[in-house]
Amino acid sequence: MRAIGQDDFGGPEVLRLVEVARPEPGPAEVLVRVHAAGVNPTDSWHRASGGLAGAVVRLGWDVSGVVDAVGPGVTTLAPGDEVFGLPRHPLPAGTYAEYVTSPARHLVRKPAGLSHVEAAALPLAGLTAWQALVDVADVQPGQRVLVHAAAGGVGHLAVQMAKARGARVVGTARSAKHDFLRGLGADELVDYTETDFETAVEPVDVVIDAIGGAYGPRSLRALRPGGVLVSLASPAEAWLADEARPLGLRAAFMIVEADQAGMREIAALAGAGRLRPEIEAVLPLDQAARAHELADGRRTTGKIVLSVADRPFFIPRIHGPERHF
Repeated sequence: MRAIGQDDFGGPEVLRLVEVARPEPGPAEVLVRVHAAGVNPTDSWHRASGGLAGAVVRLGWDVSGVVDAVGPGVTTLAPGDEVFGLPRHPLPAGTYAEYVTSPARHLVRKPAGLSHVEAAALPLAGLTAWQALVDVADVQPGQRVLVHAAAGGVGHLAVQMAKARGARVVGTARSAKHDFLRGLGADELVDYTETDFETAVEPVDVVIDAIGGAYGPRSLRALRPGGVLVSLASPAEAWLADEARPLGLRAAFMIVEADQAGMREIAALAGAGRLRPEIEAVLPLDQAARAHELADGRRTTGKIVLSVADRPFFIPRIHGPERHF
C-alpha cells in the first residue's frame, strides 16, 4: 500500500510517499481502508522531533474510512461499516496511508450526512475540545467560556461544543475571522493583536488555551473565583496548577486520549447538524509535505485534511482563490 514515511526529523520536506506492506488486524482490531486523514499540530511536532518519544513514527491519527476486515473477537463492527476515530492516540497510528489498523473500540460509525473529509477533521481536535470542556472543566449552561485561537482546529470546534452545552462563548482571534466565528455562535470576540483579552472581557468560568506561554498566567487573570483553565499547549504548562491554587482557581494540562464515548458524543452532535468542521484545505496523500507546510504556517482557519481514497481536492484559499481539481 502507499503511505507517507520519513527517514529523519526535519521540516515538511522529509515526508515522502513510500510503499509498505498492508497491515493485518490483530485481536480486537479492524483494518480500515482510509478515505481521509486529518492533519494536526502534533503531526508536525512528531515529524520535526519525534514528540515525547524522540523517535521516527508513521504519522497521522485522525481517520475516516471503511472497515475492510476484522480481527478475532470484534463484535461491534463489520466489513463495509463507515467509521471514523482516533486510533491508539497518544501511541503511533499511521493514518497517512491507504490502510490502517485500529482497536475496534477506538472508532465509531460515521454519520451519513458527514463526508469522509469532514469526518477525518473531527477526531483529534474534536476529542481535545470535548475532553477539555466536558471531562476536565464540566462546562454548564450559562457559564462563560473563553476559547483562545478560536478559529483554529480545536478552537472552532470548542466554540460549537460550548454553545451546544448552553455556555456563552468568548473567542480570541484576528478581526478577519470574527464573522466566521459569529457564524459558529460565538457571543463575544476579541482581536488579540489589538486588545489585551484579560482586560477586555468580563470574568469567565472556563478558559481553553491551545497557545501556551504567556497566555497561561494571563488567562488566570481572566477567570472568576472557582474558574478553570485547561491548557492544551505543552506538558511544561503543568506549573500553572501551582499558580492557580492560591488564587482559588484550578488549572490543568491535558493530552487527548482515544475515547469511544467521546467520539459517540461528537458523532451525535455532527449527525444532528450542531457540529461542523471548517475545512481550510484538502490535499491528496502524495502532497502530505505541502499539507504540513500549510499547517506549520499557523494561519489556517479550521482543519487541513489528506484525501486518500477519494481524489477530489482543493488548494486552500489562504493562498488565493480556491482551485478545485
